[in-house]
Amino acid sequence: MQGDAGAPSGLPRAGEAPALERPTPGEPAPPPGDAPAAPRDEPWRLGRALDLPPWLHVEGEHRARAERVWRQYRSGRPGDDRALFLRTLVRLELRLEEVLAPVDLGVEVQDARAYRLGDGEVPLGDTEVDAVEVLEAYARLRLDRWLPAGAKGHVRAGRFTLDLGSRRVLARNRYRNTINAFTGAEARWESPGGWAVQALAGVPVRRLPNDVEGLEDNEVRRDRENERVVLAGLHLATPALGAAKLLGEAYVLGLHERDRPDVQTLDRRLVTAGLRFGRKPETGTVDFELEALLQLGASRRTAGRADRRDLQHRAWAAHARVGYRHDGPGQPRLALVLDYASGDRDPGDRRQGRFDPLFGARRFELGPTGLWGLVPRSNLLGPGARFELQPHATVKAFAAYRAFLLAERRDAWTTARVVDPTGRAGRLVGHHVEGAIAWAALPGSVELELGAAALFRGDYAREAPGTTPGDPLYGYAQLTLWF
Repeated sequence: MQGDAGAPSGLPRAGEAPALERPTPGEPAPPPGDAPAAPRDEPWRLGRALDLPPWLHVEGEHRARAERVWRQYRSGRPGDDRALFLRTLVRLELRLEEVLAPVDLGVEVQDARAYRLGDGEVPLGDTEVDAVEVLEAYARLRLDRWLPAGAKGHVRAGRFTLDLGSRRVLARNRYRNTINAFTGAEARWESPGGWAVQALAGVPVRRLPNDVEGLEDNEVRRDRENERVVLAGLHLATPALGAAKLLGEAYVLGLHERDRPDVQTLDRRLVTAGLRFGRKPETGTVDFELEALLQLGASRRTAGRADRRDLQHRAWAAHARVGYRHDGPGQPRLALVLDYASGDRDPGDRRQGRFDPLFGARRFELGPTGLWGLVPRSNLLGPGARFELQPHATVKAFAAYRAFLLAERRDAWTTARVVDPTGRAGRLVGHHVEGAIAWAALPGSVELELGAAALFRGDYAREAPGTTPGDPLYGYAQLTLWF
């Protein structure tokens, strides 16, 4: 399986989009982002069991996760929520280099389903349900033989998933039950010295069904390309530079969106540019990461048909982290973090200042998503700390704390659908804590993961209009099988 194409804990160089991978070392959120220790024996794999020829590669993953929220924090929904999420991925790839040409033909099928538990009314969406769908279907031409010795490259066209850099604005989802996909083309070149350039252009895939009845029934309905949204980008990554092994990235993404006859949008025309550099975690050394993102363009305040006013979009986001891993039992690591994503200072003017996370992921640093998803990458000021430990070769754990404040008190707490237009409730949403532990029962084949998160409410979460009572709590149990 391919390794991670870019994870915030380490600034690895951008690579090919992961396909059905076990989470690999270097992912930022162990246990959800770290692999089980390398097994002594090769784990069981379907392709080897079927004795397939080397040019035919088959692999798969099945994940089952039960989640529960006590004292739901979302506006108008003060009760408990429980659900079971199932996701199966099966990938087949023909690697024809040895028999025909340096071409790979790949297909990946996703079956993502959700089932309510108990008598709750858990709202379901296309982030939870996408039953029996072709997630990827592509042809990839490997360019290595035509490049200078030691250089690597490819061009890929069709439907594909993709990680870009830190994964904060473009990612193949890990924790979420469904995965973002795009139809178009992407290309990558890496020099013998480790410099890498990646380019992409495509349209996002609309996951279907998106109606209440179809989602509740896990209806099988073919996804379609959203030709009214175009995404294009360019990404540059450096090798490890100097004795300090500094890694750097620069990237730009452009998004152009228009209303569909059946779907109203924010009509975003955005350019997002970012710079990122740092040093990945290593035992006995200080690691750090700094990333800054600037977002310019135009968008509308709402997706309503009557809203025809374009706003000047000016937003930005930043991430900073410094950490140290001790060379001792369990190799404990402590990191201090700070995340910022701008909000809209004056909801009544002709500017939009709220940062748009586009197609990014957030579980690795902002807490679990799924039924939780409490901390957004919009209108956020969040200092915090993280502690990681590996007490055994097959066990990894972490605990994290983050103070959750609104960057702009008059803008929304977006994930809760709560807004205080007066600003009188302040900006402290609360104190967010989380933790998880993973055990590789059969390394490389079976992993069990348990986790929990809680919000201890601040003034905003108690006093803003529409907030619910009590401190919300979340827990999950997850079983993952790779085959």
